[in-house]
Amino acid sequence: MSAPPATRRLAAVLAADVVGYSRLMGEDEAGTQRKMTDWIAQTVRPLITSHNGRIFKLMGDGVLAEFGSVVDAVQCALEWQRLPTPAFAVRIGVNLGDIIVEGDDIFGEGVNIAARLEAQADPGTICISDVVHGQIKNKVDVRMDDLGSLSLKNIADPVRTWQIAPEDDAAPTAAFELPEKPSIAVLPFDNMSTDPEYAFLADGISEDLITALSKVRWFFVIARNSTFTYKGQAVDIKRVGRELGVRYVMEGSVRKAGNRVRVTAQLIEAATGHHVWAERYDREIEDIFDLQDEMTQTIIGAVEPEISAVERAAVSSKAPETLDAWEIFQRGVFHMWSYSQEDHANALKFLTRASELDPNFGPAHAYRAYVHYQGVVMHWSDNFEASLREGMIAARKALAADPRDAVAFFAIGRIHMMQGNQADSIAALENSVKLNPSFAQAYHGLSMSLALDGRYDDATAAGQQAERLSPRDPIMWATFAVQAFTYLLAEDFENALDWAQRTLRHPNAAGYWPSAMMAASLANLGRIEDAQRYARDVLEEVPHLTVSELSGLYRTTKPGALEPYLKGLRIAGIPE
Repeated sequence: MSAPPATRRLAAVLAADVVGYSRLMGEDEAGTQRKMTDWIAQTVRPLITSHNGRIFKLMGDGVLAEFGSVVDAVQCALEWQRLPTPAFAVRIGVNLGDIIVEGDDIFGEGVNIAARLEAQADPGTICISDVVHGQIKNKVDVRMDDLGSLSLKNIADPVRTWQIAPEDDAAPTAAFELPEKPSIAVLPFDNMSTDPEYAFLADGISEDLITALSKVRWFFVIARNSTFTYKGQAVDIKRVGRELGVRYVMEGSVRKAGNRVRVTAQLIEAATGHHVWAERYDREIEDIFDLQDEMTQTIIGAVEPEISAVERAAVSSKAPETLDAWEIFQRGVFHMWSYSQEDHANALKFLTRASELDPNFGPAHAYRAYVHYQGVVMHWSDNFEASLREGMIAARKALAADPRDAVAFFAIGRIHMMQGNQADSIAALENSVKLNPSFAQAYHGLSMSLALDGRYDDATAAGQQAERLSPRDPIMWATFAVQAFTYLLAEDFENALDWAQRTLRHPNAAGYWPSAMMAASLANLGRIEDAQRYARDVLEEVPHLTVSELSGLYRTTKPGALEPYLKGLRIAGIPE
């Protein structure tokens, strides 16, 4: 008798995965398996059944369940994550989509998206698709954080994703203690022009304000990469203040009409919602740089009246001679932070063009220098030596235009690191953070150089400071990867694996680094099969990567200090 034909229907799918399952199995395979079996039978299956769901697949480290109601699926996930004494920590993903039913099994993209969402969730949290969010937003009383549109593995189109942390149901508490310094986050200004092409103008004003404020040594300024995660969202200022750990939040808008621009801005005390200062500016478009300087000085005066006129003057930087150079520069910076090989090529193109339009515009040279470095560290460049040489030339041009350019010193430090000059690298990066104490990426770079110099505790501390200055940074995965790298060199392989897992789970993790950290950490812990799987992912990203090439690229102050990392990769299967 033939099997019944497959059918399709709409269903809510819950995917759950045990955090650290491979490590638990490695420590006690029989005990973990027995505990897992009991947990499924006594807790998980009854919980799912009580919410009108059914388990349709059990995997070694997880569960897939189907529900007829999205609300039931999410309520089940919430109750699961709120269990007072959970046997295992889990991540959960929930999706509503089309499924294919074949006997007792189901599959299809609706199931695949749920599984990919689960992989994006932090331990103890739930990630849901936008369609689930739309179904439950007025029915389930829980806070949902917008993670934006994420590119999920083997899913053709980006999926807008929301994360729920069940413990957030309680009265909200600050994620960070407030610094002693006046602390501020500048949110991306809204583009109120009818033409969306003018978004660059709003973004550029926001970025320039962040850069100028960061140069005030007694300000604590959240990095651009974190504040821009709120772009396009209706935000609660009190919540932003808690999430970023700042006293003040600035928001505003830009509207361009013909040759005139109107900028509105307001500075808000986050804890109370009190407006410290608000202003509207109407200017000719050619006066945009004078407007930025005026706004910066006014904000500084409103937040810290005692700042001297000398300090205020120090934050001003030379504007480009043409708006075209500034616009093209902004486009280049946008692509630079997007971290894909295609964006890397576009960033180099735009920043080179901006430098050609205005050879005295230092920031264009400084960021172009960093993009050359970026091509080497991500293995996107065809000629590492030439890229580093071109990057150093660009950085020197930036310093010729402005000897106090923190980004130029940052790029020089990163290039020196790749050239094996760790002492020069650390000196340049320390100078960068001296000039801009709120420069999160400079602390990230310093972390890696200190690791290569054998100063592992200092490296870890610098990485922590990078995370504090940019807690929502879309490329925080890179800082996590450096923390994993540091623990690998220190031969603390358990901590290395923990940070490698955090790197891999980050929704924007890119390139070969996350998989390389996993492969080396697992191999050093004796988990060879798992390590080999991640090594295959490494070689899929960079097919010609070899241990010898990495040995030449990352030179340590102490001979042989890179060996724990290289040894792990060899064992995992990266060719010599």
